[in-house]
Amino acid sequence: MKAAVYYGNRQITIDDVPEPSPSKGEVKIKVSRNGICGTDIHEYYDGPVLIPKTEPHPLTGRTLPVVIGHEFSGTVVEVGRDVTGIEEGDNVAIEPVIRCGMCRPCKSGFYNVCRCVGFQGLSSDGGMAEYAVVPSHMVHKLPGNVPVEMGALVEPMAVAYHAATLGDVTDQSRTLVFGAGPIGIGLWFALRGMGVTEIDVVEPSAIRRKAIEGLGARTIDPTSVDVPALIADRTNGEGVDAAYDAAGVPAAISAALKSLGEHRTLVSVAIYDKPMLTPLLETVMRERRIQGTLCYTGKDYKSVIGLMERGHYKTTGWVETVPLENVLSEGFEELRAGRKMKVLVDPAQ
Repeated sequence: MKAAVYYGNRQITIDDVPEPSPSKGEVKIKVSRNGICGTDIHEYYDGPVLIPKTEPHPLTGRTLPVVIGHEFSGTVVEVGRDVTGIEEGDNVAIEPVIRCGMCRPCKSGFYNVCRCVGFQGLSSDGGMAEYAVVPSHMVHKLPGNVPVEMGALVEPMAVAYHAATLGDVTDQSRTLVFGAGPIGIGLWFALRGMGVTEIDVVEPSAIRRKAIEGLGARTIDPTSVDVPALIADRTNGEGVDAAYDAAGVPAAISAALKSLGEHRTLVSVAIYDKPMLTPLLETVMRERRIQGTLCYTGKDYKSVIGLMERGHYKTTGWVETVPLENVLSEGFEELRAGRKMKVLVDPAQ
């Protein structure tokens, strides 16, 4: 079968690799779509970072090379021994977290921060291929009215949904999202799904502002206005009830903290690959909080799939599909240059 194989820094090739077969407790998936994540781009241009180079991953025993891709969906074509509740023909989304099940976070239900956490497509072979094999516990069935292609968006939307829940919002909350990339868009969808109507999205890129405005969002251009001053004016100085950083730049952190009300939370969902100076005095003077967030659990997957079943998520204007053969030229390069926002790879093309 054809697969995108990662060999190291700026080394991904489309190879013929053996088609996998499921063992006990596993399921074989004919992949429909696999999304290119910001993590994949980081691994390609700057890595390996999370992908084990020489020291095997403690749970999978794998090192380079690996079939990349952790945002994928498809159709079950074979079920291994002792698998129940999953049948051939089921359309599914894959929750790719690899966990030990033994550490305190795992035993507490927070396996997204397992001390040995790994991911299909980073710590073992993933979904940027014609077929993939995964443990049955990673499989989430898609309702009949959710297209299998849409299932590839469940993973990034679950990242955003999990982050949104950590802001402790209600349907009366006023919120502020920094960044209108895929996770920022996911935060907007998630907050809307939770009943929040007062959402401002801060984004300097005109292209990204236009994309999220096309979905119905209200935006702020931070290059033309003072965001904290604008929020103070709109809220009579009270500030927002929750802020979310999906931008990952110092200016966003500073503006977010200044825009928060007292005893309110900034949820940090961006990946910070460089040291970040944080104005902690802004947390001290009004007892604001900074909350980290990583990935998701099955509960978030179920919530996102439920919203998709109700037609809550739209892909117009920000999601594109490319063939596997062109994953670098039409996917990685375009995303890195900012000419595309979200790319799904079709291994069948």
